[in-house]
Amino acid sequence: MAERAAPARADEPDDDAIPEPQDETADGGEPTKPARLRIVPPVRDEAPTAKRGRKAAKAAKTEDEDEADEDDDDDPPEPPRKRKRSGGGHGGRGGGRGRGKRRKRSRVGRIVYWALVVGLWALIAGGGLAAYIVLQLPPIQALEIPKRPPSIQILGADGETFATRGEMGGVAVPLRELPGYVPKAFIAIEDRRFYSHGGLDPVGLARAAYANILRRGVSQGGSTITQQLAKNLFLTQERTLTRKLQEAALALWLESKHGKNEILELYLNRIYFGAGAYGVEAAAQRYFGKSARKLTLPEAALLAGVVKSPTRLAPTRDFAAAERRAQVVLAAMADAKLISDAAAKSAMTQPPRLAKQSAGGSSGYVADWVMDAVNDLIGRVEEDIVVETTIHPAMQTAAEKALTTELAQKAAKFDVEQGAILAMTPQGAVRALVGGRNYAESQ
Repeated sequence: MAERAAPARADEPDDDAIPEPQDETADGGEPTKPARLRIVPPVRDEAPTAKRGRKAAKAAKTEDEDEADEDDDDDPPEPPRKRKRSGGGHGGRGGGRGRGKRRKRSRVGRIVYWALVVGLWALIAGGGLAAYIVLQLPPIQALEIPKRPPSIQILGADGETFATRGEMGGVAVPLRELPGYVPKAFIAIEDRRFYSHGGLDPVGLARAAYANILRRGVSQGGSTITQQLAKNLFLTQERTLTRKLQEAALALWLESKHGKNEILELYLNRIYFGAGAYGVEAAAQRYFGKSARKLTLPEAALLAGVVKSPTRLAPTRDFAAAERRAQVVLAAMADAKLISDAAAKSAMTQPPRLAKQSAGGSSGYVADWVMDAVNDLIGRVEEDIVVETTIHPAMQTAAEKALTTELAQKAAKFDVEQGAILAMTPQGAVRALVGGRNYAESQ
């Protein structure tokens, strides 16, 4: 590209210009000053190329800032300005924070992922274990409530129960015929949420587990009334994990097939109360000499307390321990609002009285005689029956006492060890029957 020559300016000296030789004198013969020429570099008006554009612009900006600084040397300095932190970018603090958040999200995601994997495998394992436990049980469609063995209730001449025979030891009593506080006592101490759960009580299980951990042992059970019934109907008394899981499966089945009141009635008529008494009726007769229909509140509380440990808490064995447990039952009933506080306090001050236990147990002789007669009359007993007799309880007690006294005084003199008494009316009604010195020793 051709360059344009800038016009020379004679009034400005230029050290770089080379003067042309001139004559030292003019036409008039007077000497003149040599002329000076300045050559100005050509001005380029082309724009920077794209490759050098950024560098040239930056250099120009730097020169402008330097010139501005030189012009403002006399001005007072400005206070330093705070730089705003950029929220974005790849190289600053914002970029580092963004990478940290991404790493944190990635770590949380991995934790959630593995938690889901472990939970899935745990669910599969639990399902497999449940299937194994269920397979060990009889087919659900074949499960039925075992028929209760029949019971024979023997009444005296006064209409009161004199003795009972049968594997269960007492007749079944419908729930509606019991005083309301009898089932409430069992619910309060054994399964307070009986009417709200479906056979298993997670709250009760958690509470029992927590108590057992604190005491470093098994101090509480966690089984519901339905679970206890399932164990008594279908399972053995062994304490194993398999048996516990089977108990839970059967409890769910019972709840699906039977109503709450039906389950509670079955429970009360089949649970063991110690001293050979199965069912609330047998227990009431054994300990208080009366029907379960006539139980008082203190007596109901005592029976409900026995269920926890029938052998240890049987009132005929340790009445003090049974009474302390009854106090706990009454407090639980009041706490659950099943009875009033006043009723609980009144019952606590009136401990129940046990029926007098005959030392010789002469009623057993009467019961054996009745059972022989029943077998001759009806044969095999398939259901509960009630047998009315002419035995007079007071005369029976007097006859037993008379025989014991007579043997004590004259057995050695006449060289005898046993005796018997039979008291009858002229019409042939038996009023008393004692077959020996001691019924238990004669068996």
